[in-house]
Amino acid sequence: MATVKDKLIEHVMKEEPTGPQNKVTVVGVGMVGMACAISVLMKELADELALVDVIEDKLKGEMMDLQHGGLFLRTPKIVADKDYSVTANSKVVVVTAGARQQEGESRLNLVQRNVNIFKFIIPNIVKYSPNCIILVVSNPVDILTYVAWKLSGFPRHRVIGSGCNLDSARFRYLMGERLNLHPSSCHGWVIGEHGDSSVPVWSGVNVAGVSLQTLNPTLGTDKDQENWKEVHKQVVDSAYEVIKLKGYTSWAIGMSVADLVETIMKNLRKVHPVSTLVKGMHGIKDEVFLSVPCVLGNSGLSDVVKMTLKTEEEDQLRKSADTLWGVQKELKL
Repeated sequence: MATVKDKLIEHVMKEEPTGPQNKVTVVGVGMVGMACAISVLMKELADELALVDVIEDKLKGEMMDLQHGGLFLRTPKIVADKDYSVTANSKVVVVTAGARQQEGESRLNLVQRNVNIFKFIIPNIVKYSPNCIILVVSNPVDILTYVAWKLSGFPRHRVIGSGCNLDSARFRYLMGERLNLHPSSCHGWVIGEHGDSSVPVWSGVNVAGVSLQTLNPTLGTDKDQENWKEVHKQVVDSAYEVIKLKGYTSWAIGMSVADLVETIMKNLRKVHPVSTLVKGMHGIKDEVFLSVPCVLGNSGLSDVVKMTLKTEEEDQLRKSADTLWGVQKELKL
C-alpha cells in the first residue's frame, strides 16, 4: 500500500546522494564543546555536525535539543554517538574533551590525565577522518596540541591549538573599551603560551596603522602613566574571573573556535594567533607548541608570519618553551 510519502513525492534520481562535503565534529559536549557547536551552527559552516562524548544521555539530549532547532538552521544533519564512526569524513575535528583540574591538583597530574584521555580520542579521530584538521581546545592547550600531534602522526600543519586566538580577542576587546572603539579596529597580538605567561606584543599595538607606542613610548612598561600593562593583566585574569563568577568559560571560546573553523572551511587565509610547532623560531630548540601568527586555510596551517620581537619578548617565549618542554618530557605518551 502506498504511504503518504509515496503519494506526495516522486523520486527522480537513480544514484545515491553523496555524503557531507563540509562536516565538522566536536568531541566533548561540556559547556565549551556545546558553545563551539552552537557557534559553528549559527555561522552556517557545516553541512553535517557530529558530536561525540562518553556520557551517552547528555550526548543524546544535546543532539536532540539542537535537532529540534533544525528549522532555524542551515545545517541539515546533526548526529551524535559515543562511537567514533559517527565522525567519519570530517573536515575539521574540534577536541574540547578532557579532565577538569581538581582543587589542589598539580598541572602535571592534570596533563597526564588528559594525555590518557587523548590516547583514546586521537587514534579514533585519525581512523575515521584520516585527512581532517584537528583543532585542539582542551587545556593546557599548548601541551595537548603537542600530544595530539604526536599521537595522530599527522603533519604539523594539520594539528592546531586554539592557543592565543581568544587571548588576543580579549586584548582587543579591552583595548576597545579604553578607546571607545570596536575591537575589530583595535589591533594587538598576544602570543606564546595560552594563559598566564602569554606575551603581549606592545610594539605592534595600533589603531588605523597608528602605533600606540609612538604616541606613548612607555606603553606596556612599568613606567607607563596610563598603565596599559593592566590590559594584558586583565586578559590573563579574565578566565579566572569568569570561572569564579559562573563556574566555567564557554561563549567566548566557542565563538573563537568558530572563527578558526570558518577560516579553515572557507579557505580565507586569515592570520590567527594559534598554537603550532615553534621549534626553530625565536631561538626555541625543543618540540613545543606556542601561539604565533599563522595563516589558516582549507589545508590547515600553511604559513607563519615572522614577528619582529624585542629581546625581552623572545626571552619570555623561550622561557615558556622551556617550561612546556619540562612538562612534556615527563609525559607517558
